[in-house]
Amino acid sequence: MKQLYHVLGAKQFERDELERLFDAAKDMEKVVAKGGDRRHEGRIMTTLFFEASTRTRLSFESAMHRMGGGVIGTENAAQFSSAIKGETLEDTIRIVSGYSDVIVMRHTEIGAAKRAAKVSPIPVINAGDGAGEHPTQALLDTYTIRKEFGKIDGLKIAMVGDLAYGRTVHSLSYMLANYQDVMIYYISPDNVRIPENVKKYMDEKGIRYVETNDLNSVAGSIDVLYQTRIQKERFPSVEEYEKASGQYIVDAELMSRMSKDAIVLHPLPRAGEITEEVDDDPRAAYFRQAVNGLYIRMALVDKCIVESRGN
Repeated sequence: MKQLYHVLGAKQFERDELERLFDAAKDMEKVVAKGGDRRHEGRIMTTLFFEASTRTRLSFESAMHRMGGGVIGTENAAQFSSAIKGETLEDTIRIVSGYSDVIVMRHTEIGAAKRAAKVSPIPVINAGDGAGEHPTQALLDTYTIRKEFGKIDGLKIAMVGDLAYGRTVHSLSYMLANYQDVMIYYISPDNVRIPENVKKYMDEKGIRYVETNDLNSVAGSIDVLYQTRIQKERFPSVEEYEKASGQYIVDAELMSRMSKDAIVLHPLPRAGEITEEVDDDPRAAYFRQAVNGLYIRMALVDKCIVESRGN
């Protein structure tokens, strides 16, 4: 039986494959500019979102529509699927895989995408599994960095905010480990520091990093400031959330300390950690970043469908 192409975690991507995907995403920009095409007419994507989403769900659905395919699914699978009746995730996947050609799933539990992939006869794309990973976000983040700078090797990148529960920084760290001479600054409150398993992986790959809680001390030397939201919904208590909340704000004052060539990224949504006065700064790349998600997800869905059908 042909090995399916699932997208489950950032570690599965090596540099050569990343470059091919980024080239494909660039081609997809041209497809969108021409009004789309019909390459996947008759194919269907199922979106199963057990957790709230705007950018990820809609960009995946837009990706499929722009390639001529159809979309079925639910934006609140925890309430509007048979999961509420007690159906297991595995049974849900077995059923919906009979209706479609690719499954895009977001779930509250770490490892849920891997569970789904074990029983799915069609490709599964992990659109976020709890506080674990978000590989397609990391792909669009890395694509954005390469697009903005023309390279990734040698860049200095600060990841700021909720690094413990922030799955986007976990996946982005793993992906950046494919590049040379990258320097990462992990900047966070003490109670949401980057997990040990992420640091261990970076050590194994020989990636330099520094942990600190002082954003101001590095602001002037970084190329990329990757700001994240303090995710209230993932904290074990209100008290722990309040310890971390509001410590890092990207505003005009902070921007004045940064290089004129630096950029600010954010996986979004934001909740006050980037002020609106920053939006007009050409270094504010987070809305460009969100649009890049469409192109990357078009390239991924295309790859998944083509490889799974042996075309």
